[in-house]
Amino acid sequence: MTGAADDDPSGIATYSQAGAQFGYALGWTMILTFPLMSAIQLISARIGRVTGRGLAGNMEDVLARPVVTALVTLLFVANTINIGADLAAMGAAAELVTGLSAHATTVGFALLSLVLQIFVPYRRYSKLLKWLTLTLFAYVALVFIVPLDWKQLVAGLVIPRINGRAAVITIVAVFGTTISPYLFFWQSAQEVEGIAGRTGAKPLRDAPEQAQGEFHRMRFDTLFGMAVSNLVALAIIIGTAATLHATGTASIETAADAAKALRPVAGPFAFLLFSFGIIGTGLLAVPVLAGSAAYAVSDTRKWHGSLDDKPRQAIGFYSVIGLATVLGIGIDWSPLDPIKALFWSAVINGVVAVPIMAAMMLVVSRRQTMGDFTASPILLTLGWTATVLMAMAAAALAVVS
Repeated sequence: MTGAADDDPSGIATYSQAGAQFGYALGWTMILTFPLMSAIQLISARIGRVTGRGLAGNMEDVLARPVVTALVTLLFVANTINIGADLAAMGAAAELVTGLSAHATTVGFALLSLVLQIFVPYRRYSKLLKWLTLTLFAYVALVFIVPLDWKQLVAGLVIPRINGRAAVITIVAVFGTTISPYLFFWQSAQEVEGIAGRTGAKPLRDAPEQAQGEFHRMRFDTLFGMAVSNLVALAIIIGTAATLHATGTASIETAADAAKALRPVAGPFAFLLFSFGIIGTGLLAVPVLAGSAAYAVSDTRKWHGSLDDKPRQAIGFYSVIGLATVLGIGIDWSPLDPIKALFWSAVINGVVAVPIMAAMMLVVSRRQTMGDFTASPILLTLGWTATVLMAMAAAALAVVS
């Protein structure tokens, strides 16, 4: 689920823009981010499974409460913007195939998402929604159909190139939509909920005999999920490079522009296929975005909250979800086109991720918190490398801006 949610509408728009504007030149970002995003997600899962607490609660062990509150506030703001951008893109995608008002369908998707989150356990309906995300494999098929410039493709995968201000901004967006802060809180919270949902399961600090099997499960789940996520992301970059960039479309301004990349594989159904991908991943990702913010706020406020709870059992938790979703709808009435809003929400995530990742690394290194299950040297190296890389990208963005 985390891997599918990572290729949300913001990801689709960002990867499409990277391919359309720069061709194959930014393919290296996917090769670079795979081990780093896998490490960060493993660290998130490890913290939740070892301690039985969410990320925000654990961060209070290493940082002052006001600092943690500030980080959670940044997460809430970034997630709200991302929710709004995703909803607006879903509305625009629906307008492509139905002709209905994008504003009306945006509000409809927001209400549908809220109703599902409040009245249906996420685990239940996400099993159905995930099949809509299979439409994203049309981009993988696209790679095998359209002619590719193999020399440029291989060079783009192995030679990092950063050409100018626009490339720096796009790289930050790619990093931000790939290594996204909301996924950290989500995966940690899902491990905590997994403890409560399995008979005999306990935090690994209290039941070290369960560690070997649980770490094996987390490694397999995370590496497989992130590999699929990055495979689709790379296919989107390559596919849009071979179609949009190759035919002179260097900037994606609307959902219709982005959908045109799928014409070689879908023909007259390109808009329909694109819309299914945007709507399917959006319906999966919006609950993850709103839920991760609610988990983080609930951790800091010591509220009980879970997407498996009834509303009356977790009033504060669901209030955060409702507030984030309602505020997000306002993005649809902003001057930004939904595709541009998606791209800039990814840039914001790339900046917000830096302090949150640094706090996570302090937590997973702390023996008082993790007991005998602090991260391995390899995991620590990859985690800090990812943090430094994101910080450098954010600093470069500040310079070029």
